[in-house]
Amino acid sequence: MEGCGYRDLYEDFSALGVQIVGVGFGEPSAQGEWAVEQEFQYEVWTDVNRELSIYYGAADSENSLFPSRITRLLAADGTLLLEYDNVNFGTNPREVLDDCTQIFSQQ
Repeated sequence: MEGCGYRDLYEDFSALGVQIVGVGFGEPSAQGEWAVEQEFQYEVWTDVNRELSIYYGAADSENSLFPSRITRLLAADGTLLLEYDNVNFGTNPREVLDDCTQIFSQQ
């Protein structure tokens, strides 16, 4: 699971000052329970109306049943830095960490 990869690399992201946020379609109570069960150290937001998911391309409409597995890397001011579409669960967290290391360790 992609979220677990981010969980396992959380300290590495934190050392770079990178904040991880997961987003899903679940109801807040279910999403919160699931995040606790998975032992995520980062926030998991609910997007039941699909607004955030539509904006970033993870959903086509408010009727989408499931979000696409994508990753968006944003700067602190909200500027889109990198996009990862059709992510591979096994490699995406490491790929994003490598890119974050190149971007943020130079600052």
